[in-house]
Amino acid sequence: MILAAPSGAAAVAVSVSSSLRAARAAKRFPRGLTLAELKCKLELVVGSPASCMDLELYAPDDKFIMKLDSDEALLGSYPVDDGCRIHVVDRSGAQVGEYEDLSRVEKYEISDTSYEKRADSVRSFLKRSKKGRFNEEEVAQKEAEQAQKLAEEKALAEAITVGARCEVRMAGQPLKRGTVMYVGLTEFKPGYWIGIKYDEPLGKHDGSVNGQRYFECQPKYGAFVKPQHITVGDFPEEDYGLEDEM
Repeated sequence: MILAAPSGAAAVAVSVSSSLRAARAAKRFPRGLTLAELKCKLELVVGSPASCMDLELYAPDDKFIMKLDSDEALLGSYPVDDGCRIHVVDRSGAQVGEYEDLSRVEKYEISDTSYEKRADSVRSFLKRSKKGRFNEEEVAQKEAEQAQKLAEEKALAEAITVGARCEVRMAGQPLKRGTVMYVGLTEFKPGYWIGIKYDEPLGKHDGSVNGQRYFECQPKYGAFVKPQHITVGDFPEEDYGLEDEM
């Protein structure tokens, strides 16, 4: 039995579930949609073909209310209110999860040569606008800045020798003392790095990073720091009062 269209808001907020999917979707639909039109919109939500859908209406407490079984009827002619759930029963014979398996979707591929010839591509737009890597002036400026930064790091690093005592000062961190164990380039990140063996277990490793060993120290005593944070000098190791204990 189809009830009279309720008065009130022109749209209704419902959740949508499906016999083929575990997840629910929150949606708003105009009450003036016919069920046939609603099914077409639900195709994009649950994946089932509109012609293979049966619709069921559930109350906010998940109690079954009725079937939505007249394609010509308006959604608002049924007792559907905010918080209700519309459940889609798929009759296409599809398996559960079939419409969520992206590996079964045929993917469109295009060769780099063909993509290069297209006038409506992102690459074509960037070329016309001279943006990103197609802006030669901007690219050259970035390369010059990186080269300058690397040169400055190298000069600072060359003034630091392995075996020197040092202090490490970084914003937001306590001052740390240690011994320089490594100076140079690394595989884990670009630029010049200083390997430090701290006097206390304030580091992150034992002198190796990602399986590559740069120096030897106890676990949690090793760290790598940019040279601009290093001050070399006569910084004796603190005894922390250990000589006063037996």
